[in-house]
Amino acid sequence: MKLFSLLELLFLNVRYQFLFAPPHVCLPVTRQWRPVTPRGRSCQARARPSARVTMAAAAAAVSSRPLTMSRKRLQQLVDTLGHSTKHFNKSEVECLIKLFDKLVAESSSRFAATGFDRNMFRDILHTAFGLTDEMIMDRVFRTFDRDNNSCISVTEWVEGLSVFLRGTLEEKIKYCFEVYDLNGDGYISREEMFQMLKNCLLKQPSEEDPDEGIKDLVDIAMKKMDYDHDGKLSFKDFEKAVRDENLLLEAFGPCLPDIKRRMAFEQKTFRESS
Repeated sequence: MKLFSLLELLFLNVRYQFLFAPPHVCLPVTRQWRPVTPRGRSCQARARPSARVTMAAAAAAVSSRPLTMSRKRLQQLVDTLGHSTKHFNKSEVECLIKLFDKLVAESSSRFAATGFDRNMFRDILHTAFGLTDEMIMDRVFRTFDRDNNSCISVTEWVEGLSVFLRGTLEEKIKYCFEVYDLNGDGYISREEMFQMLKNCLLKQPSEEDPDEGIKDLVDIAMKKMDYDHDGKLSFKDFEKAVRDENLLLEAFGPCLPDIKRRMAFEQKTFRESS
């Protein structure tokens, strides 16, 4: 039987908190999440109605409200994405396109015709999937936004959700690594680990210097995951660590929906196709 050091057990305990605690456990220590309007973006959003109401209303209205896109355009997208998207059938693709169309139509952003801006996408991640960490949500946005134009198009929406909701382990490993690689240099550095863990962990009232505990967790992560001992995690390191221990997939913060929220979203969105 393998014996774990106290710090290793602490690291595992943190992972179990991520996996089984209520969604709001991983709020930042000193602030609540709120939409932040990015400056200088092509899809800058204006103030709009609550996304919680918008999301529920759009899902409920998928079959009752006329599409803003033409039926011909809808069919073209269904045919194209039905072939290119691995994990959804054509009926499910159509439901996702219709939901996208309704959400975009209800947005008050003057750039809404282009797709989801950063704020609107954050609202969806928060209300539909329970994500709360600003940094992680920003990285998820960038992971979906494959062409880096600061908007999520309908194609990026469907293809991104394919991995986000139903991806294979291999696909999710690639996705999570991309989320955690904050500066996009192909590695997860100690500094990036520290930043993500600091945002995700709750400060305990008795802690005099919580940063020291986070540094200990970073040391443990490096010990367990840095196989080539170069002081940073490559994709190869991360992939091997996760395949050896699947709990490490979201080691640096929740960036995937839990099963309850995933099933609730799918049941609400795909009920047309059942």
